[in-house]
Amino acid sequence: MNPILMAPSDVADLTTVELRQLVDQIGGTPLKPVILVIEGRARKVYLKLEGANPTGSVKDRTGSALVRDLEERGLLKKGSVVIESTSGNLGVALSMQCKARGYDFIAVVDPKTTQENITKMQSLGAQIDMVSTPDANGGYLLSRLERIRLLCRCFSHYVWTDQYSNPANPFIHYTTTGPEMYRQMNGKVDAVFVPVSTGGTLAGVGRYFRECSPSTAVVGVDAKGSVVFGTPPAPRRLTGIGSSRPSSFLTRDLYDVHILVGDEEAFACCRALATRTGIRAGGSSGAVLAACARYLQLHPEIQDVVCLCADDGNNYAASIFNDEWLRTHGLYVSSDCPWPIQDILRA
Repeated sequence: MNPILMAPSDVADLTTVELRQLVDQIGGTPLKPVILVIEGRARKVYLKLEGANPTGSVKDRTGSALVRDLEERGLLKKGSVVIESTSGNLGVALSMQCKARGYDFIAVVDPKTTQENITKMQSLGAQIDMVSTPDANGGYLLSRLERIRLLCRCFSHYVWTDQYSNPANPFIHYTTTGPEMYRQMNGKVDAVFVPVSTGGTLAGVGRYFRECSPSTAVVGVDAKGSVVFGTPPAPRRLTGIGSSRPSSFLTRDLYDVHILVGDEEAFACCRALATRTGIRAGGSSGAVLAACARYLQLHPEIQDVVCLCADDGNNYAASIFNDEWLRTHGLYVSSDCPWPIQDILRA
């Protein structure tokens, strides 16, 4: 299975039938092992590569579930316009879903959204609505949500998928993402690491493992500066992870511990993983890998580990993998692996 990572003109030329075929290919993503060398010890870690979904991220699962939910509840009709707040990946996923189903789509984004994702959304027919005023927590989420509410009040045919509170979000990860990881690991998972934004993925995966493998440690990974787990807000460059408000889906029983990761540590992991193994992953995946390494250092008994890598690195060529972008934003990212990782190897 390969994501759409093609020229925007090629994406625009896809027929409805071809788009529907891509929709049917969501899920079934590969699990790939790598070796993290920590304190001289080789620790095998399995990466659940969600970048293999059609538009390149785990949000294909979420987008499909959200649109299906609206259809099943009779909220989408001829002439309906789907609208959603997105930092990027869900917007691309919804763009594909809506084009395949014949709906117009508006993506409410902000300046942190990568140009790569904006171009993909536009190529799939989406209208871009850019919010430029930060919210009270220094992010843009609350500003995007206010824009959504305003537009929905003004236009009755706008329908909000609401990834932040629609239970279809965590449910798709409870029924697909969690079970896939469990089966691919032959039912042996000591710990699973999941990035957090809306909390839907962590809530769904956490619920599944609580029921099917209660001994599995479920670890939520968040960005420093996010408020999901009640920590103080602060500016952050990581996208696709973190939030300016607590999750509507997460309850304390669904995960064991959360770990916060900063921009530089996450980006260093992304670059080290790409250089040493050829696997290009996005910022949230770098954060998950960094959190996993810290956890493994403290838990030498852990053996069977899965890291959910939410997207691939192709959306970050101009940011995470661009030295000039890092310098411009005052980020120092060494070519070395971040502590406590000494090396990353192909398994």
